Amino acid sequence: MSFKKYITSRVFLAQLLAALAIMAVLAYLFFHWITFITNHGDEITVPNLSKLNPEQVEEKLDELDLDYQIIDTVDYRSDFPKLTVVEQEPTSGSKVKGGRTIYIKLNASTFKMVSVPDLIEKTYRQAVPTLKAVGLQEGSIKYVPYLGKDMVLEMWINGKKIKAGEKVLKNTKVDLVLGDGKVVFDESQLDTVPNTEIQIDSISNEQ
Repeated sequence: MSFKKYITSRVFLAQLLAALAIMAVLAYLFFHWITFITNHGDEITVPNLSKLNPEQVEEKLDELDLDYQIIDTVDYRSDFPKLTVVEQEPTSGSKVKGGRTIYIKLNASTFKMVSVPDLIEKTYRQAVPTLKAVGLQEGSIKYVPYLGKDMVLEMWINGKKIKAGEKVLKNTKVDLVLGDGKVVFDESQLDTVPNTEIQIDSISNEQ
């Protein structure tokens, strides 16, 4: 039988169909096996780890066959307990496979220390952005008689006068003593400033 007649014969077509059927069965079995060993479709929902400490995180993830790794500590945030999860990746609600590592960032135990900027003889409008730039907050404002209006004369924290360069905790409130822009003609006109030692030049009204 010639080759041309063979490939057009029923025997060849039957063998071809049998071979295709066997290949289809093998492909099905292969993909079924791959799906089984990779747990395809057997996904786990990542839980919300926010505000949990590492011990609580480990306990919660062990129950779900998940792992975790601490990758960083972020600046202290007062709205989170100390040394608890602030951020996680993958985020809560994500679908992952068993054994996946969840990467977490913890809240610091306290604010870091920052240097008090030099605000003396700067205007109030300059002082506030400067404070915020280094992570400090504006506290109370006290006005005293002084020719330079809104000029910073002193800086105070918790009733204590401070100088530029001193180290304080980030997010601390800094109280400012400002000039009211008025010329003082008599020292008796000066307002009393509690807990301060402001040196103000007075202009004598004597001729």
